[in-house]
Amino acid sequence: MFQVRIHGRGGQGVVTAAELLSVAAFLEGHHAQAFPTFGSERTGAPVVAFCRIDDREIRSREPIAEPDALIVQDPTLLHQVNLFEGLRADGFMLINTTRSFDELGMGDFVRQFRRERLLTVPAGALAKEYLGRPIPNAALLGGFAALTGQITIGSVAAAIRDRFAGRPAEANVAAAEAAFEVVRTEMLELTHA
Repeated sequence: MFQVRIHGRGGQGVVTAAELLSVAAFLEGHHAQAFPTFGSERTGAPVVAFCRIDDREIRSREPIAEPDALIVQDPTLLHQVNLFEGLRADGFMLINTTRSFDELGMGDFVRQFRRERLLTVPAGALAKEYLGRPIPNAALLGGFAALTGQITIGSVAAAIRDRFAGRPAEANVAAAEAAFEVVRTEMLELTHA
């Protein structure tokens, strides 16, 4: 089973990201489950959503304590919440930011993990470019597809089009595809460095 924990703030589409991820996995023939947990239900409050992907039926409904992957939609949470608790040593992490891990004050932390599995992507900037609003969830799912290989960008696009219609769907797909390319390029640079 592959388990994903998504951190962000209310209004950033954290719950939608988990749902889209589960739909993308389902479209590829996997079993998938998505669910959120809320502190206070207001815009800007920290929100966590979870997604499980497996080839067998998923029976667990517990929050994910030891994720295989973390997606961080809001980098302001980095030093406010223990986002990294339980992340496996060989886990994946994708953070929405234009800054490097050193600039985020995480340089020493990321050295404990496989560096090629921990990346940043300017998902908010890409969303603003394509959608006109900095809602990073769809772009981060494109980056997640490139980083982990758990789902394809085609399934991400199909899940987005299933959820949205018209211009919002196509703008989100474009942001996801752009993030996919950014992450893929960054991974190639890391492996050839």
